[in-house]
Amino acid sequence: MADRKREEDNNILSFERPSRFRIEYLLLVLILLYMIVVAVLYFSSDPVVRYEVVEGSLSQNNIYRAVAIRDETVFTTPYSGYVNFLAREGQRVSNGDLVCTVDETGKVSEYLEAQSLLENSLSDRELTEFQNDIADYMHGFDRSSFSSLYDFKYTLKNTVLKLANAQFLDALGSAEGSAFAGLKYLDSMDTGIITYYIDGCEDLTADTVSKELFDGASYQRQNILGNDLRAAGDPVYKLSSSENWSVVFPIDDSEGEELLKEDYIKVRFLKNQLESWGKVSLHRNEDGSYLELSFTNSMVTFATDRFLDVELLLSEDTGLKIPVSSIAVKEFFLIDKRFVTEEESSGNTYVIMQGYNETGGRQSILTQIEVYSYDEKAGVYYVDDSILSLGDILELPDSSETCVVKAKGELQGVYNINKGFADFKEITVLYQNEEYAIVRSNTRYGLRVYDYIVLDASSVRDDQFINK
Repeated sequence: MADRKREEDNNILSFERPSRFRIEYLLLVLILLYMIVVAVLYFSSDPVVRYEVVEGSLSQNNIYRAVAIRDETVFTTPYSGYVNFLAREGQRVSNGDLVCTVDETGKVSEYLEAQSLLENSLSDRELTEFQNDIADYMHGFDRSSFSSLYDFKYTLKNTVLKLANAQFLDALGSAEGSAFAGLKYLDSMDTGIITYYIDGCEDLTADTVSKELFDGASYQRQNILGNDLRAAGDPVYKLSSSENWSVVFPIDDSEGEELLKEDYIKVRFLKNQLESWGKVSLHRNEDGSYLELSFTNSMVTFATDRFLDVELLLSEDTGLKIPVSSIAVKEFFLIDKRFVTEEESSGNTYVIMQGYNETGGRQSILTQIEVYSYDEKAGVYYVDDSILSLGDILELPDSSETCVVKAKGELQGVYNINKGFADFKEITVLYQNEEYAIVRSNTRYGLRVYDYIVLDASSVRDDQFINK
């Protein structure tokens, strides 16, 4: 039995067991390769970023440094001596009004100091005047123009001296005649707003403005201080006789042409937030273009300022707000409106194309097209090349007249991706800056609020499918 069992064991055949893991390994390798390919394609291509259209507005507000131009006349003194002003700077004086006195001997100054006329306490009105001067300076303070601090100091000093005018005039009547023997009186030679500074810009016009003037280092302002010694022939005051004045500032020529179309522009003066309307004119001087804004009021408010920061309050357009990067330009066929039929019930648009049947005979084919815009003035529809091709012949309904598809025109638009593919939509830009544009809303072939568009128009092509 043992020998027989041993013989049977020797007859057992061994078969190689097939491996179950080779297919699994193959599947794993294929999946891994697929993932690698997808990852490479994803990172090597620019992802399409979408943008949701919203309602908004852009305020085109521009701030410029402008030079003020007025009708100014400088008056000099015929006497040498210490000048004391009796008219407050910025005050309107009439022809013949007493403006200042000239102390040829210096005794008047000594008398005033002895009487302590300049050391009295200030009234509420006088304190208010000081507060207004300080508030105006603080509001328009610019760290980059430190020299304005010295102008402010001179303004306060003159204010202090002029606050003693009433007491000084009283002293003229009560003092002994010998104290004022050398005192000369200067009356106004004209009617106007009086100021006590000169800067060489009194004869400036819009046609003579240059960029060099706006260089702070080249501008020289001389403040005429009260109780200062002046020689005969020196300037002592100046008058601005007209309410008509203007501000002028350098501007890009193309931008100036656009602003010139406005005729009048609303302006905000940053010094005191005053707003006014200025008439626009453009001057092309030797070193560039300059915009002039002319006013018929408020001259007295800025009589002591040669330079002003002005903000142009231009039109504020409201509509659909989109990024400038989403705007694209596309070319279309221009189809005469007579060859286009609109179905009122469905809103579908058709043309009759001239074609051929299977036997080569000519036939008319009613073809549905997609319209992207309609120019009412020109009487043409904008149609893309998805249906029509260059050289196609269109037939006029109920007529033998035909036209050949060949004329082309461009539209500005964006790619709408609401339906999962890049669909070009026409836009009408109302206004744009470097980042955003405001486009007209609720147009027939355009955008609606909350539409999704491609953020970067250059990242897609027409009818490209977009993965949401």
